[in-house]
Amino acid sequence: MSAAAPGLAARADWLPCNRVLPVLAIAGLAGAAACGFVGVAPNRLVSARPVALWVAAGPGFALALAACGAVLFAAGYAAPRRGVAYLAALVAGAALLLALGAAGHAAALLAAAASPASRVSLGAGFWIVLASAGLALIDGLQRAEARAPVQLLAATLVAGSFAALAEFGMFDALSLGREYAARRDVFAAAMLRHVVLVVGSVVPAIALGVPLGLAALRRGRLEAPVFAILNLLQTVPSIALFGLLLVPLSALASAVPALRALGIGGVGPAPAIIALVLYALLPIARNTLAGTGGVSPAAVDAARGMGMTPRQVFWQVELPLALPVMFAGLRIVTVQAIGLAVVAALIGAGGLGSFVFEGLGQYATDLVLLGALPAIALALAVDFLLRLGAAALARHGAP
Repeated sequence: MSAAAPGLAARADWLPCNRVLPVLAIAGLAGAAACGFVGVAPNRLVSARPVALWVAAGPGFALALAACGAVLFAAGYAAPRRGVAYLAALVAGAALLLALGAAGHAAALLAAAASPASRVSLGAGFWIVLASAGLALIDGLQRAEARAPVQLLAATLVAGSFAALAEFGMFDALSLGREYAARRDVFAAAMLRHVVLVVGSVVPAIALGVPLGLAALRRGRLEAPVFAILNLLQTVPSIALFGLLLVPLSALASAVPALRALGIGGVGPAPAIIALVLYALLPIARNTLAGTGGVSPAAVDAARGMGMTPRQVFWQVELPLALPVMFAGLRIVTVQAIGLAVVAALIGAGGLGSFVFEGLGQYATDLVLLGALPAIALALAVDFLLRLGAAALARHGAP
């Protein structure tokens, strides 16, 4: 046993200190080399022919991305220091922007040499490189233990760089960019409608879910029936719930013309918001119960000993201590609502889902992406901001 120990130790020396970065670097380089970085099709309905990165964008972009991958691979073997982590995050961010620039440059070159009806779409290689670079950026920031302002600065720089590239027309030749250009005004309205659906469902869910969670905590006999009903609602598929609301809301609108004048009916935003509220109640109520129920009894007793009334104990002690846990429920609810609002387009609620289902009907992948990608970006942005808010509350929220 003792004789094998030096061999095992020697083998362990070959393992990287950070195993995530080498894996991501290999995955990104392999994806760029083995898969088409972009695809060229004679029109929007025909399958695209994959084109490699160095052929589509030129050797310059390929070498730059390879250099970024090599640096990330080497960073995985470096000593686990904060400076190394920040360097990895910086290189990963550069690789992410290089992938975006390479895609736009390749689309411009290929579109100029093809017919006007041809389409240049993003290939599997691009998505693999983009995902690998994004995960490496997140890993670097986490290992550097970057504070909220640094994380926010990094996210702002990436988003701002992407916006600048789009403003300069870098993505106009891409099929996705052409789909956006053809629907620019409609897209803005769809994005606004999507945000309205999310906000219009999350706010009532908080107003209803928080009292339900508090009632389940204060009166223990209510906990089982309340959460049994909320759990049952979670098991109903979203499309089925939209369908179940169609008949009663249509009947209600017919019986009360004033409600119909307000836009309430079996289809449209009303059933979508009601369904989203019903889905959001369980996470809000559950995290309210967990957050307030997890407050230290010693803190509550100390507040009562200081002469605080029950109302003051709740607002000045229990609620501030429970807010981080409640914020976790809010993150779940908001991200869930953004995703389910896409499905709500099936009942005429509008939003980004209208592009998704229109693209599915036309077999147009880039039109589907025009609705799906902004929804994903919106969910990630909201989750990121709420996570930063929860972290700030956890640090400073205690009385």
